Amino acid sequence: MNQTKTSTSDNNTKPAITGATSTTIPDWITETINGGSFRHVDLHTGTNGWASPPGHVFPLRSTNYFTNKQKSPGGDYLLSPAGVDWLKSTTKLDNIMSRPDNRVAHAIRKSHSQNSFIFAANFEISSKEEHYHLVSYFATEEPIPLDSPLKRFIDGDDSYRNQRLKIVSQVVKGPWVVKAAAGHFGAFLVGKTVKCNYHKGSNYFEVDVDTSSSAIMCAVIRFVLGYTKSFAVDIGLVIEAQTEDELPERLIGGVRVCHMDLSSAFVVGEKALGPCGMLGSVMRTLTECQR
Repeated sequence: MNQTKTSTSDNNTKPAITGATSTTIPDWITETINGGSFRHVDLHTGTNGWASPPGHVFPLRSTNYFTNKQKSPGGDYLLSPAGVDWLKSTTKLDNIMSRPDNRVAHAIRKSHSQNSFIFAANFEISSKEEHYHLVSYFATEEPIPLDSPLKRFIDGDDSYRNQRLKIVSQVVKGPWVVKAAAGHFGAFLVGKTVKCNYHKGSNYFEVDVDTSSSAIMCAVIRFVLGYTKSFAVDIGLVIEAQTEDELPERLIGGVRVCHMDLSSAFVVGEKALGPCGMLGSVMRTLTECQR
């Protein structure tokens, strides 16, 4: 483990999970929520961490959208929030769920659950010398309905996926210059805006979003990175409804990034970490690692 971050701040004390599909959270998901390199914090007062905003903060296409173009507040998430990692590396970390040191994949294996499934969104922010990754994980222990837009997205080809995965976002708190800049990407189809790589495993699906592949997005992100301690932003994932039978839209999941300190990123080396240094985990003590 190259770097760890821990805190005893009150902002990290049992924050509420909102927008989830169920009030009962399996132990392995509780572990992934609380064991990441990016802290789970209070929705309203937390700093340098993530929270789960209620689905209604995201405006989505309503049942009659193709008739009246009206949107309505999103409902519950399709999948439960399962943690966020904020990582830094010298090379891009693609297909992060396949890494043997990935803490979320490790938690699923340890749980021996047959139905657990993770949807991971890996946002890559790259320069010539360093790469940052904001990785959000969403989980379910129920089979995804075969006729659902999410299932068709997971089983589709890359061309289909590029036409469907949408990000909806809004700056909740922050200076007007950040809100103005971020407003350019309030809602957009990810695969039509930037390069995306998709990875499907036996119990996960991951999309790697290369933000540097779009000159405009790259410029906007580099600008707002200078203000990360000053704002909180909600980011939601949804499969865009393009036919009547796919309405109303449903959120896959969403996170609120709260006043991030860029320097808090967990540093990942080129070599895979051992069992005492799971990628993104800050829960193991030195004593445990020496056993």
